[in-house]
Amino acid sequence: MQVYDFKEFLKLSSVLNYNLSAASLSRYNVLLFIIGDKRLDTDENIDREKKGIVMEALNYLFGAYSEKRRRLGPLAVLHPLRAAALFTRSRDDISLVSLLLALFHDILEDIQTSDFERTRWRAMEEQMTDILDRLSDKEEAALIDSLGSLTRHDNETYNQYIGRLLTNAESWPDLVQIKLADRLDNTLDMRIELQDPLEGVDFFQAIFQLLFVNNYSGYRPKAEHPTSAVLNGARRLYQLFKNAVILSLIRQTQESCQHPTCLTLFEALSDASLLEAQRTLLHLLGYHLNDVADQRKLLLETMEYCYGGRTELVTEPDASWMLDGLFSTYFGQTSSNIRNQQLDRLYRNKPLMIEASLAFIVIFLSFLNNRDYYVKGIRTSGIHPE
Repeated sequence: MQVYDFKEFLKLSSVLNYNLSAASLSRYNVLLFIIGDKRLDTDENIDREKKGIVMEALNYLFGAYSEKRRRLGPLAVLHPLRAAALFTRSRDDISLVSLLLALFHDILEDIQTSDFERTRWRAMEEQMTDILDRLSDKEEAALIDSLGSLTRHDNETYNQYIGRLLTNAESWPDLVQIKLADRLDNTLDMRIELQDPLEGVDFFQAIFQLLFVNNYSGYRPKAEHPTSAVLNGARRLYQLFKNAVILSLIRQTQESCQHPTCLTLFEALSDASLLEAQRTLLHLLGYHLNDVADQRKLLLETMEYCYGGRTELVTEPDASWMLDGLFSTYFGQTSSNIRNQQLDRLYRNKPLMIEASLAFIVIFLSFLNNRDYYVKGIRTSGIHPE
C-alpha cells in the first residue's frame, strides 16, 4: 500500500468507521485491520496476551473519545487508529509499546478531566491502570516517558516541541516514526471529498500547457465549487508549512531518521504534502483566478523565484518578491491569534496563495530529490529569516 495514496486513505477510513458504527463493535477486527498479519511476539501465547492488552487499549480509546469529532466532522477516534495503521503498515515488525504509543500519541492533549463527570473519569483511570499493570516495569516506563515526548507543552512553540521530540528520539527512535505517521494522517485528513480532486487530471500537463501552449483555455474543474469548508486554502497551506518544519528539523538531525521505516514515512509525508499542494493550486486556478494570462504571469514569477534558490531558505518580506516573508509573516507567528489573522489575510490574497502553492510543490519535490535538502532558517528555536 502506498501510505500517502488518497484512495487508500479513504478506504482505511471507511473500513474503520464501518467497524466503529457496527451494532456490536469488534475490537479484534479493528486490531487486525491496524496490524494486518503482524505478530507482537514470536511466542504464540505471548503474542495472544499482548494483543489482548491492545484490545483493552482500543476499548479505552473508544470510550475516551466517545462522540468527539475531528475538525471536519468525522469521529475523532479515527485519527489515532489510522495513525497507528499508517505506522504499522510501514514496518516489517512492531512491538507492543510502539503500537500502544501510536494509539495513545494524542491522549494527553485530547482527553481532559473536564470532559467527563467524576465517576466516569475515575472508571477511565482505573481502566488505564489495568492496562499499565499488564505491562512489565520497563514497558510501562518506556510508554509513559515516550507519551510525554509526543505531547506538546502549553508553553512550547511547535518548533520547540519538535526539537524536544527529536532529542528524546535518540533513545527511542520510534518517536520520530510515530510523529511522521501522525502528520501524514493529518495531511490526508484535510479533505472529505468522495473523489480525489487530482483523479483524472494530469497536473503537470496542465502546468505545461499554461506555460507553453498559447491557445490553452485553462484548467476547468468538472464539478461546481464545493461548499465553504471548515479548513480553507490558507489553513491547508499552514498544515503544509508544519510539514516543511518537521521535515526540515529532521533533516538537520540526520541520525534521527536512519531506520528504513522512518525514511519510508518521511518520503510518504513529502509525497502527500506535494499532492495536497497540487490540489490546492488546481482549486485556485479553477475557481478563483481564471484568467490564463494572469496565471501564466504568476507561474513565471514563481519559477524565477525558485530558480533563484529562495525556496531553500526563510526570507524577510521584500517588495520585490510577493513570496518573500511567506513563512516568517503568515505561518511562523507563535501567537495563534496573530497567526489566524495572518491566515485570514493570506486567504484574501489569491495570487499569493497560488505562488505559495507552487513554492510548496517545489519544496516537497526538493525533499524527495535531495537527501540533504531542508529549508534554511527553520530551527528548533523558531523561524529565522536568512
